[in-house]
Amino acid sequence: MDVAADGKPRVKDYMTREVATVSPDATVGEVARRIAESENHSGYPVCERRRVEGFVSARDLLLADDETPIFRVMSRELIVAHPEMKVTDAARVILRSGIRKLPVVDDAGNLVGIIANADVIRSQIERATPEKVGKLVRTLENIHGVALRQDRRTISLAELTPTQTRVYADELEGRMYELEHGLAEPLVVIDNMGTLLLADGHHRVLAANRLDVDEMEAYVIVIDERIDLGMAKTAAKEGLESLEDVEVVDYAKHPLVETTKRLQSEFE
Repeated sequence: MDVAADGKPRVKDYMTREVATVSPDATVGEVARRIAESENHSGYPVCERRRVEGFVSARDLLLADDETPIFRVMSRELIVAHPEMKVTDAARVILRSGIRKLPVVDDAGNLVGIIANADVIRSQIERATPEKVGKLVRTLENIHGVALRQDRRTISLAELTPTQTRVYADELEGRMYELEHGLAEPLVVIDNMGTLLLADGHHRVLAANRLDVDEMEAYVIVIDERIDLGMAKTAAKEGLESLEDVEVVDYAKHPLVETTKRLQSEFE
């Protein structure tokens, strides 16, 4: 994630860049069918060659004839965001206006993305992640005396080598909920000369696997010269080669529950 000099995440870091749009010359009937057939859209930015001309929602279509062109019913008074706007400022606009999504436009008025209330929530969930990655980088550099670099990319889950022997069923359910609602934070992966070690995010990965998700976003720590990592040795010792080797432990066996039960018995 590219955070500004003041440390505040920007809209461009969390917006969706591939945006479905409609033409001003599309008809009410055409757009109504698109909305009816979509699971994710209740309206669309109206664009002419990527320049935002307006926004049309399902409500705008209600009283119009099917053959009416969209430019006659669309809303022209738009609330938009800029890519460099702070996510917190975009959140205030979304909350105060009551709208779910803000088109994101550049200085020329061209559509470059869209940011939704779910993206704002995700920005808060991820807040500690860059520091978590930075701390791991500094630790590895100090231990092994090498210079590392960071990357962010989409990772195939089938290529990951886990470094944790077990996950817990209750937390797994929570991560599945987050994934289904687009709220999961990225993984943290170490790329050791092509070997992808999962450093953080085992519950997220197992949840994604259950939901038939093949790829996830990840912060990647890149090592350009092979070094013997402790977590790699642990994975080898535990026989961890793929996600199938990670044990899913029932909630009743969670360490916190075990501790709670033991404390209760001591005070009875």
